[in-house]
Amino acid sequence: MLPLTLTIWFSDEALRDWQPPVGGKPGGQRRYSDIAIEAALTVRAVYGLALRQTEGFLRSVARLLHLDIEIPDHSTLSRRSSSLRAHLRKTSAADSPVHILIDSTGLQAHRGATPPADRRNRRTWRKLHLVVDLTTAEIRTSKITTHRTRDSTPVSDLLASITRRLASVRADGAYDRASVYRAIEDHASAGPTPTRMLIPPGRNAKPSDNAGVDSDQRDKNVEHIASHGRRHWQKASGYTRRSLVETAVWRFKNEFSGALSSRSMPAQVAEVHIACSILNTMTKLGMPDGHCVW
Repeated sequence: MLPLTLTIWFSDEALRDWQPPVGGKPGGQRRYSDIAIEAALTVRAVYGLALRQTEGFLRSVARLLHLDIEIPDHSTLSRRSSSLRAHLRKTSAADSPVHILIDSTGLQAHRGATPPADRRNRRTWRKLHLVVDLTTAEIRTSKITTHRTRDSTPVSDLLASITRRLASVRADGAYDRASVYRAIEDHASAGPTPTRMLIPPGRNAKPSDNAGVDSDQRDKNVEHIASHGRRHWQKASGYTRRSLVETAVWRFKNEFSGALSSRSMPAQVAEVHIACSILNTMTKLGMPDGHCVW
């Protein structure tokens, strides 16, 4: 049996910026930069630790590595996580148009300071919205909302952070709404070719004149399905590649247990962004090469 090994390193940039520069405002100054807080919360997410455990773990690592840095205590991590502006690390650079996949899933969370009507039930749900790059399998952007939010509502905000032109957008039937088509068309208005919108319309879908959805792409999908069937449209259009975003959702829940540790919405937003950055780092290190075997 091979011995269990653990390799951890701190970059010179992180050590240099561990403490924030002295500000010009009067009063007490922050002892830890956002990099230090994000690094601690990243370790917490990777190993599934509580805040007190994260504090003790990092103190032990700093002592073993002879690092002359102070480790944030658990109270500081809890307080600063609500104001941390964590962001997704840069994805693979490319100039070509991007093919994106959109989906959402539910995450269990604690209600926090607001007690429910039934005090025995302090659990609630948050909805995680993901945008995945079809080519690289990386998470382009994410958003956390309450469970009462429609799947299609945050699409405009999700697309706003994508600077590259959209080559195609794949999403399930929950996104067959006029607001989604408008958001995609407005984002790709400067492109030389229209964005392919591979969103399956409803079972009794009608053309735009009768459905109130002004989209030529949707009309083509409705006509194709009416003539050849839904299964033929899915295979011919390439809609089946949308399964990659479902794989990303499974990876997120498998790695982070499908539940949020933070209690406030701002802290939950930071927690989700850190988790997505971790998944992107794992994706860049390598993805399995799967083949169908019969």
